[in-house]
Amino acid sequence: MITSVSFHELADVELNDAAQYYESEVTGLGVALLAEVERSIKQIRDHPEAAPFMLKVVRRKLLRRFPYSIMYSVVDDTVRVLAIANQKRRPFYWRCRR
Repeated sequence: MITSVSFHELADVELNDAAQYYESEVTGLGVALLAEVERSIKQIRDHPEAAPFMLKVVRRKLLRRFPYSIMYSVVDDTVRVLAIANQKRRPFYWRCRR
């Protein structure tokens, strides 16, 4: 059972930057992105093995409404979010993160 979720510091920056961008485009859209990430994190906590592997130990959970993926790994009972990756950005830019 997953008991905690931690964010890589750059994943946290990516999420905040994306939310600020969407909020500046349309009021409420940044909040909607944060809610979608929260919903997806809950799904990851409930079913950590449901998302497909991208690398040996890194899984990818696609967001429904936004062109982003949550890149994460599971170690023991902790989910480590490595990136909130824009799907239009170069792939695997986050792969050196732990």
